[in-house]
Amino acid sequence: MKIWKASELPPDWFRRQGTERTTTRQIENNVKAIISRVKSNGDSALLEITEKFDEAKIDSQNLRVTPKEIADAYAKVGEKQVSTIRFMKDKVFAFEKRLFDRGKIEISENGIKIQNVLRSIASVGCYVPGGQAVYPSSLVMTAVPAKVAGVPRIVVCSPPDPTGEVNPLVLVAADICGVDEIYKVGGAQAIAALAYGTETIRPVNKIVGPGNKYVTLAKVFVSKDVAIDMPAGPSEILVLADETASPQFIVLDMISQAEHGTDSVAGLITTSEKLAAEVQDLLGRGLSSLRRAEIVETSLEKNALIVTCPDLDRAVELANIFAPEHLEIMTRDPDKIAGRITSAGLILLGPYSPVALSDYCSGTNHVLPTGGFGHAFSGLSVFDFARRVSVVEGSKEGLRSVEDQVNTMAEAENLPNHYKAVEGRLEK
Repeated sequence: MKIWKASELPPDWFRRQGTERTTTRQIENNVKAIISRVKSNGDSALLEITEKFDEAKIDSQNLRVTPKEIADAYAKVGEKQVSTIRFMKDKVFAFEKRLFDRGKIEISENGIKIQNVLRSIASVGCYVPGGQAVYPSSLVMTAVPAKVAGVPRIVVCSPPDPTGEVNPLVLVAADICGVDEIYKVGGAQAIAALAYGTETIRPVNKIVGPGNKYVTLAKVFVSKDVAIDMPAGPSEILVLADETASPQFIVLDMISQAEHGTDSVAGLITTSEKLAAEVQDLLGRGLSSLRRAEIVETSLEKNALIVTCPDLDRAVELANIFAPEHLEIMTRDPDKIAGRITSAGLILLGPYSPVALSDYCSGTNHVLPTGGFGHAFSGLSVFDFARRVSVVEGSKEGLRSVEDQVNTMAEAENLPNHYKAVEGRLEK
């Protein structure tokens, strides 16, 4: 793995050099074809595509997970796993509930009362990835905020294994979080079903959740017809460090993100050439003994990056250009550096705040913008499942207090009857 000097980088290199930032036209065409098939043929397309990509033979009668399957799932997982999912759900619920309550405000002034009220979306589809790993945590992160917001219909889609079953941990998490419907379907075909509906799956008002590039592309393509949360694709970590940072901690965190998949991104920006060399050395040996070693090695070989900078100013500048999903700050004064970060999905401060903490047990949400979308998007929260509505109640004295200002603006915009609507109410 090469160490780059910031001064040697082309101007746009750090935006996404070495990653699969763009997709091929063939992948785009494949995703569009899948969406079109599901729109046209409904369940039959879902079943054919599921058999092709997931090697699972399912018929429309067992596309939806049954209560018995959920009950059976508890027998297949450990009590400690169940209690951990409950613990995680409670942590996320508490944090999201505080956010939700803070969003309700009321102000009264000069006879005019305004409120900001929150109304839940009618239905939400939560995508939970499968494939190379299992993600009950992603189910918690998507379903719990929806529950806090009061969404009456929460639907989950997750790919089945070759036996036609959804992972039991995902089913247990869905039960604990109060999900209403679970379907055995993944990939772009699941996104199409949630967006447009089939004979078995009714469409939803919004689709949320992370996924691979096919899922992410599908969300983008259907977003003209149904709301989505954000383009949340392959996982990313960027560590911003000075000479005080532990190379071992950095390596552990880079590996932890690389094991998500071969398209994951792990990077280090540092002001210390010594630290960069130590991280490079540690990443260059001993990986073969890791669990998921092949995935880790491929991911690091394709997408890892180490960049040295002359000072923290340049390091912060590059971090903001990159806009990583997760930004770990391991410097002498991390809080001060964090105040200068303008683009990141989540910021983790100090040596004892690994991504694993926020992924599972901090109470924050781990569904975050990737691929540079941190410049404009925030991480998933309860506000993604609610609509803000302003409620205004005026009085005669309130109208009179703003009569002159309404008249001025109505004349300025050549809309005189706007003022007449006020004036008429104030006549004796």
